[in-house]
Amino acid sequence: MKVAVVKYNAGNVQSVIYALERLGVEPIHTDDHDLIRAADKVIFPGQGEASSAMAYLRAQRLDQLLKHLEQPFLGICIGLQLMCEHSEEGDTPCLGIFDLKVKRFPTPPESYKIPHMGWNSLKEHKGPLTQGLSDPYLYYVHSYYAELGGDTVGITDYILPFSGALQKNNYYAVQAHPEKSSTDGQKILTNFLAL
Repeated sequence: MKVAVVKYNAGNVQSVIYALERLGVEPIHTDDHDLIRAADKVIFPGQGEASSAMAYLRAQRLDQLLKHLEQPFLGICIGLQLMCEHSEEGDTPCLGIFDLKVKRFPTPPESYKIPHMGWNSLKEHKGPLTQGLSDPYLYYVHSYYAELGGDTVGITDYILPFSGALQKNNYYAVQAHPEKSSTDGQKILTNFLAL
C-alpha cells in the first residue's frame, strides 16, 4: 500500500511517519503532485500556523490538488483545520473541503488553559474511523477549533463542544493526534488504512 504524507511546512510529521511504520507501512513524505495522486491513501498531518501552512500549499499548487483527490484522505490537527473554509488564525482562507469555520477558543474559565493540551474523549462518534472504539480517549494540542456542522462525526468538549472528527465523502479528519494517542489512536490509523 502506498501512503503519502503531505509535506507542507508543518511540524510534527515524524511522529506520524513512525506510527505508520509501526503498523507496517513505509509512507513517503512529499509535496510531489504525481506521487500524491498515485498514493492509495493520503495523510495531511501537522502542528503549525494556518497562514504560513496555506501559503506553502498555494505556492506548490497543492491547495488545488488536495481538494480534488479521490482516495481516502486523513487530516490530523492543523490538517483538519486547513480542510475547513476559513481559520481565524492569521485570518486565513483554507481549502474549503468542509464548510466550517475555525475559531480561536474564547478566554477560558479559570480551570481551563489554552492551548487545549492533553487527553480528552471523542463523543457521539460515528463512521469507519472510530469503528470498534466505544469511547476513544485521544491526545490533543490546539488553540483553535472547528465549529460543529453537518460534516461533524465526533464531538470533543473543552470550554465548548467542537468538531473532534469530520467526514465528507473520501475526506476524513481528526483534531486529536492519533499518532500520540496510544491504542485508541492506533486503532483510528488502522481503520483509516483499511478503508
